[in-house]
Amino acid sequence: MLTRSQLDEYRERGAIVVEGVLQEAPRRRMKDVLADLVERSRTVATHDDVYDLEPGHSSEQPRVRRVKKPHVVDAVFAEFMRSPRLLEILRALLGPNVRLHGSKLNLKAPHFGSPVEWHQDWAFYPHTNDDLLAVGVMLDDTTVENGAMYFIPGTHRGPTFDHHGDDGRFCGAMDLQAAGLRFGDAVACEGPAGSCSFHHVRLVHGSAQNLSQRPRGLLLYEVAAADAFPLLGVPDYDEFHGRMLCGEDTIVPRTVPCPIRMPLPPARNQGSIYENQTALSRRFFERVDSGAVAQPS
Repeated sequence: MLTRSQLDEYRERGAIVVEGVLQEAPRRRMKDVLADLVERSRTVATHDDVYDLEPGHSSEQPRVRRVKKPHVVDAVFAEFMRSPRLLEILRALLGPNVRLHGSKLNLKAPHFGSPVEWHQDWAFYPHTNDDLLAVGVMLDDTTVENGAMYFIPGTHRGPTFDHHGDDGRFCGAMDLQAAGLRFGDAVACEGPAGSCSFHHVRLVHGSAQNLSQRPRGLLLYEVAAADAFPLLGVPDYDEFHGRMLCGEDTIVPRTVPCPIRMPLPPARNQGSIYENQTALSRRFFERVDSGAVAQPS
């Protein structure tokens, strides 16, 4: 059960870290499954329905930056998102009726791993209300050195910033300076393996490259109150209904005033956020594949 101070922290800052949510046995199973997936990626040459690959990926040096929909790929990831420990926290933050929006598993190999530029998840999938959040399950001890997520406290209560590139198309990233925000205010979501971060859908966040000798795996579940409906529509209602994690479904959306920018026109570079963000002309987190230290610009 979350404490009152943790609930207040989430509402004020937009994010919290809770230790010990994922127990050691399922964490080790996840790590084993992940190692097998990376090994099997040797036979994959380009992005597909399971893998999003790093630049430079090869059969000799497999480099996976994302496993897509891990809850579909292996049962261990589906089991944890319905675990009593996790659902208890989600009910405290979102209410009794909770739906999965999506899942992904982002990997940062030692001295590698693509940065994720500053953004708000809300820019990608606005809903009728903003009772949505992302759970970041730390599969490894997570620190700034191996690519922990940064967030800027309180930005979940502010505007939805422009996530469009110079060509006017959605690019899935924002200019921190143009938004009037400072990196000096950012906080890192650090914690021991098994911890979970919970961040609000409108919170500004991003992450740098892994500069350490330790891997960083972050399993992400995006979840929503069941009465939050995506403004881009529900193309398959049966699939939408099947993503209920707990409580009761509804066909009556709850609407509240929220600052919204639609992710339109669509990104020129389709695919994951990594592909969307390649259209960004001014990057904050520099990528340094040589292993040298990458400093925020």
